[in-house]
Amino acid sequence: MTRSDSKRRAAVLGSPIAHSLSPALHRAAYTALGLDDWSYDRFEVDEEALAEFFGKLGPEWAGLSLTMPLKRAVIPLLDEISETAASVEAVNTVVFTEDGRSLGDNTDIPGMIAALCERGIEQVDSAAILGAGATASSALAALARICTGEVVAYVRSQARAAEMRQWGERLDVDVRTADWADAAQALGAPLVIATTPAGTTDALAAHIPERPATLFDVLYDPWPTALAARWSACGGAVVSGLDLLVHQAVLQVEQMTGRAPAPLDVMRKAGEHALAGREA
Repeated sequence: MTRSDSKRRAAVLGSPIAHSLSPALHRAAYTALGLDDWSYDRFEVDEEALAEFFGKLGPEWAGLSLTMPLKRAVIPLLDEISETAASVEAVNTVVFTEDGRSLGDNTDIPGMIAALCERGIEQVDSAAILGAGATASSALAALARICTGEVVAYVRSQARAAEMRQWGERLDVDVRTADWADAAQALGAPLVIATTPAGTTDALAAHIPERPATLFDVLYDPWPTALAARWSACGGAVVSGLDLLVHQAVLQVEQMTGRAPAPLDVMRKAGEHALAGREA
């Protein structure tokens, strides 16, 4: 637990960072929790500038949220990282303790699990992942806890395929890789997790099965994606990137402030409002 005295600071770091919804979510939480002297900002920080930024932080700092490309770059700067963060070599949350130690964690993985549980998905017997980047490794780590059978990852290159199989071995997940050209086959899985950039899965919208199960699309802007919109229209369940963002931010707020539970509904509404403002 961090100190709860006045004038505490937190922020999200990354590059690019202007698009981040984290300030809207965390500030809404602070207001709801009555933490009037807490502030949450965003800073454009790349890998080269990260160490210098850390060196300038004072005792008023409670924590940091980290986005790309800093999730791995931050690890050497920390005193300790959690088992969850170590499992995927990625830190998205830093908490500064009263004695000045810096602790790294990954709330993306439990955030994914919480977002799925909120929709009634607590266990699946197989799953498919679209993509093989950093988010895909977090998805594998989440599936390690809820998937009892095979995970098929659809990727664009042999190098990516090898990486996903390595992550599977490390996380003790039964991973099979398949070529992206066959990605339409993924859509029949009980759980499909789309981790690719905007537009990548649009062509798959025409191949959704008659009775789709659950799609977890990690994007939130623009939303809905073509795949998510068609999936929902076909009667399938859809979990969005905003669901993930809110659930991982809830865990961050609780760790940084020492206050629990964080106001999930308030934070979700703040995120929805911020996204609606971009569309206006």
